[in-house]
Amino acid sequence: MGTLLVALQFGLLFVLAALAAPAVLQGIVPAGALMMAVISVALVVWALVHNRPGNFNIRPTPKLRGVLVTTGPYRWIRHPMYTAVLLGAGALAWTSSSFIGWGTWSMLAIVLLMKSTLEERWMREKHPGYAAYALRSKRFLPGLF
Repeated sequence: MGTLLVALQFGLLFVLAALAAPAVLQGIVPAGALMMAVISVALVVWALVHNRPGNFNIRPTPKLRGVLVTTGPYRWIRHPMYTAVLLGAGALAWTSSSFIGWGTWSMLAIVLLMKSTLEERWMREKHPGYAAYALRSKRFLPGLF
């Protein structure tokens, strides 16, 4: 199931990139979309500073020797990389300025919610402290969700 969700995630991102490409190639990127993209990249960098590439997995399966990270953006949100993907994808949907773009973004949000649900179940099994961590942090948005 995890592999299918990853494939869907990348497929939907490809669709969003294809929808936004004509506007990007014409240099028509809304300022708000550009700001979302910049925030997305900054969040990825911040998350990588605290969770080294060898510790996280693109699939929802925890790494065999992975450690639970609760610093940096992980202090407030359990899935900052998914949040960054949603922000970047939102920038693409906004740039595409189409109903199809926002529909695709919505499908991506559902896929990432499903993926994070699987990941959290497995993280609870692997890391005894995960349940307590989940109580003091949010899934995607600090203070909200």
